[in-house]
This record gives sequence, C-alpha cells and structure tokens, in this order.
Amino acid sequence: MSHPVHPNDALYEGERQSPVIPAVDHYAGAEKLIRKALALQEELGPIFDVTGDCEDGAAAGEEEAHARMVADLIASEANGFGQLGMRVHAPHHPACLPDIDILLDRAGDRVAHITIPKATSAAELAAVIDHIREGCARRGIAREIPVHALVETHGALADVWQMAALPWMRVLDFGLMDFISAHDGAIPASAMRSPGQFEHKLLIRAKAEMVAAALAHGLVAAHNVCLDLKNPDVVRGDATRARMEYGFQRMWSIYPAQIQPIVEAMRPDYSEAEDAAAVLLAAQAASWGPIQYKGELYDRASYRYYWKTLQRARLSGLAIGAEAEQAFFA
Repeated sequence: MSHPVHPNDALYEGERQSPVIPAVDHYAGAEKLIRKALALQEELGPIFDVTGDCEDGAAAGEEEAHARMVADLIASEANGFGQLGMRVHAPHHPACLPDIDILLDRAGDRVAHITIPKATSAAELAAVIDHIREGCARRGIAREIPVHALVETHGALADVWQMAALPWMRVLDFGLMDFISAHDGAIPASAMRSPGQFEHKLLIRAKAEMVAAALAHGLVAAHNVCLDLKNPDVVRGDATRARMEYGFQRMWSIYPAQIQPIVEAMRPDYSEAEDAAAVLLAAQAASWGPIQYKGELYDRASYRYYWKTLQRARLSGLAIGAEAEQAFFA
C-alpha cells in the first residue's frame, strides 16, 4: 500500500509557496514591553510574532545599547518560540547597518525576521538586504533570515513590485502614518483611522497595489496598526476589512489587547476550517485527483486554497481535528 502523499508534495511540485506565518506582528520598543509580549506569547501560544523596535524604541544617542538589548532578548530563553524579530533603523539613518551587525553578532541564528522601514526605492532596500546576506556569509550563518519591508514612502510604492522580488523577502508591511505624512496634507488626518483609511482613494490605490505585489511574489502583506488601543470591536473591524476587502493576511499590533481581536478576524472561520480538513483528507485518499464534496466538484486549485486555509486555521489556534492533524502535521 502506497504512503499517502503530503499536500506540499502533491500540490506544488517544487514551486515556491507563500509562507504561512502568524496573523499578528506585535510591536514593542522598551525592554519591559518586549518581555511582557513574550510572556503573553507563552500564555497564548505562538499565534503572534513580536518585533523589538529599534527605530521608534531607541532614544537618540542610545541606538547601540538598544540594539544590543533587543538582540540579547532574541538570543535569550525568554524568546521561547523563536518568534521575536527586530525592526532596524531606516536605510538612510547612521544606525541602520550597525543595528544589523549587532543583531547578527548576537542573535543571527535565532532572529525571526528583520524589518526595514522607510526605504525610498528598491535599490536602497536591496543594499540593506545585501548587507544582511553578506553579514551572514561572513559569520557562517547558513540560514536565510526573512526580511520584512515597510512601504511608507512614495518611492517604495513606486518600486513595490521590484521590492517584492528581492531575495530573502517575506513580508511587505504598509506604513499608514508615514505614508499619509508624505502627502503633505493631501490626505486628511481622519484617514489615519477608520473608515477613512479604507475609503480614501489614494490609500485604496496604495494598499491594493502593495497587496497585489506581495501576493504575486509569494509574500505576505501586513496591514498597519489600529490607533484604538482599548476597543476590541474597532480593532476587530479594522482587521476584518483589511482581510476581506484588501487581501491582507497579517496586521500590526501595538497594544496587548489588540492581539486577540486581530487573530480572530484574520483566521478562517471554524466551518471553513472543517471543510478544508474534510476536502483535503478526501483528496489525499483519492491520490489528489478530483473529488465530490457536498455535491460539488473539487480539484487541485481547490486543494491549494484549502491547504493554505487549514494551515492558517491551525496556526491561529483553531482545532482542526485529530485525523487532519495526524495526516498533515504529525
């Protein structure tokens, strides 16, 4: 009897798959707040990533000490799931490359990702990525460190397709506040929150273009923060619109109470996860040929969709059933 073929082998045949990563990227700058986020991660499970922020977190003149602090936390036992990354300074800031060198020296083998803000062109972003890759090679770091890049300038939006094609890229993040500021008053301040952020024509264009570029290159698109820190319904509403209307699969959090509403809004609903498990189990039993499920035809295109759905459901903490767990994730 032949061994069942796993969906990764049956459905992609060597093609690049877009990554399935947690739907929340939680930002924290101060050491106390990063430790608090890591403790919450231990409590809730690995349903969200944490980013130690050197750009906004470091006081002027304290950039080196701050980068060392974040890097040491990444290398520490407090980073139990290995899901702590670092946002470095912008490419034009004198601390950008030193941030990266400190990180690679102290935690290059454990950092979850490196986020690069405020690139003004694909060439500028490429130069920073080259520094990361060359730094890894010099230090004997064999892994490919995922790079996340913020799209928050006119130049970044103009070059977003070239940025998405760069090596080691995993996520494009939309930086709403800086993007609006770059428009010199042409976009009103009300568009920094809902409903304006989803309805202003320049923001619709920017978000849609960034998400399209990310998806075309097998990357994840991450939505900007919600400014409401206390009302979970507002946060959930923003995350739902970002996912359902624009195709974002990830969103930033800047306050612990925002994490759970974003996870709930971004993950598949339970019935879709159930359907995904049932369809994939039946497809595997049929050697990934066409099947009928609930009176409808399903084939490889459907299977790809449901395989991503099942992975996202499981990563968000949804139970997917013992049979699917054993068949696909054991």
